[in-house]
Amino acid sequence: MSLANAAAEYMLSDALLPDRRGPRLKGLRLELPLDRMVKFVAVGSPLLLMSLAFAQEFSSGSPISCFSPSNFSVRQAAYVDSSCWDSLVHHEQDEPGQYKMKSLWPHKALPYSLLALAMVMYLPVLLWQYAAVPALSSDLLFIISELDKSYNRSIRLVQHMLKIQQKSSDPHVFWDELEKARKERYFEFPLLERYLACKQRSHSLVATYLLRNSLLLLFTSATYLYLGHFHLDVFFQEEFSCSIKTKLLSDETHVPDLITCRLTSLSVFQIVSLSSVAIYTLLVPVIVYNLTRLCQWDKRLLSVYEMLPAFDLLSRKMLGCPINDLNVILLFLRANISELISFSWLSVLCVLKDTTSQKHNIDTVVDFMTLLAGLEPSKPKHLTHQVCGEHP
Repeated sequence: MSLANAAAEYMLSDALLPDRRGPRLKGLRLELPLDRMVKFVAVGSPLLLMSLAFAQEFSSGSPISCFSPSNFSVRQAAYVDSSCWDSLVHHEQDEPGQYKMKSLWPHKALPYSLLALAMVMYLPVLLWQYAAVPALSSDLLFIISELDKSYNRSIRLVQHMLKIQQKSSDPHVFWDELEKARKERYFEFPLLERYLACKQRSHSLVATYLLRNSLLLLFTSATYLYLGHFHLDVFFQEEFSCSIKTKLLSDETHVPDLITCRLTSLSVFQIVSLSSVAIYTLLVPVIVYNLTRLCQWDKRLLSVYEMLPAFDLLSRKMLGCPINDLNVILLFLRANISELISFSWLSVLCVLKDTTSQKHNIDTVVDFMTLLAGLEPSKPKHLTHQVCGEHP
């Protein structure tokens, strides 16, 4: 074996990808980075604000402070605070002897409403985990494995061509067989391309993804309505008039009709309300952007893998409407690009392909690696001239 042939063999051996075996599901990202960020913010921020509300309640004691009459004892004053917090109703005089009542229950329900909000925002995540992740994980494992295997098959094919060329005594026979193999498309492995083409006609993944983000928008709108209808009505009310003349105390003359109370937790209530509005307002453009990504193909990823034989979804113009499962799979392939070892090799070959002077002879990785191994990508001209001279 000559030094040139040995160098070609070493180069092709180094170009082969290592055979990765064992569990690979743990390394897959089954949520897009922006979706993961939206999940953490949408679910985590209510829990963080809830802890702030509970911390304020535990640190400062009673969330209200009532101005009891001076003749009330300490226990009676404590009873006034407890009774007014339990009722949490503001009595506003409408007419002489008539009072208009307004409930201030959002102050009392604040921590529990935040907990409910976090649970509701987690529902789209559960929908994705149970409805889409099992099918998506199997699709990604198969596609990633086949892409790497297709690349390795191309390299092994070039190794086999190099060995045949070395053993062939007649170069005409070798080039005739090679051209026949290319004409009959022996180098192509269409299983993966056909599988991806079938995914264009499937819509289960994309429907689940659209439903997940639509539910997030719906729950965000419901949050706005809740905050606007209930929180805004009591947002600036720091003091309220409370009545404790109920049941046994209704006939007591020394008990005043109304007692003024102050909400000591109003600042926390305002901070939580404003923070919730700001956080979910910032999330809305991110959710909308996630939806708009389904309206276009990731053609850069596809163009790189056009170097593989029988992977010409772009050149054959096989891509139609992007709202299908294939587009979702491409987004997750981009998110799991570190699992695609062949992507870095093919990206380099694409750059070299664009800079080579013989672009018209290089279509696939087989053609390029054939050229790097020292073989002509097509039949040499001197052999063609010999054939033409022998058969005028």
